[in-house]
Amino acid sequence: MLKKIAPVISPELIKILMEMGHTDEIVICDGNMPACTMGKRVVRLDGHNVPEILKAVLDLMPLDPTVEQPAAICRWDGPDAEIWDVYADIIRNSEEADKFQHGFKMLPPAEFNAAVANAYCLVTTSEKALAANIILRKGLM
Repeated sequence: MLKKIAPVISPELIKILMEMGHTDEIVICDGNMPACTMGKRVVRLDGHNVPEILKAVLDLMPLDPTVEQPAAICRWDGPDAEIWDVYADIIRNSEEADKFQHGFKMLPPAEFNAAVANAYCLVTTSEKALAANIILRKGLM
């Protein structure tokens, strides 16, 4: 164990976060995302939900200040969309709040899936909410 690193962050995820460069994207996925089909790299964090992973990742990774919206979600009109409010609160309460002034980038499903397929890494969770996936674009230190 290391100090100041949330126990939910696995050694594999630390390695991935360290490897990522400016503009690389990471997707924190709900339990329904076909991550192994879509992702180049997949880190499994079974038994955890997206909000706890999001908070832990934001404690370690800067968001990209060179774009208006460094966090993206899939446009969804179905149930569970209120989880996005939880994500917004987590980001607003993080050190990255100044980079979230324009809210989420809302991508149509096809664009969202293309972005997921191009992401540096997908982190799978056991999140049960639908369309609860979030893409984060890494910034500079």
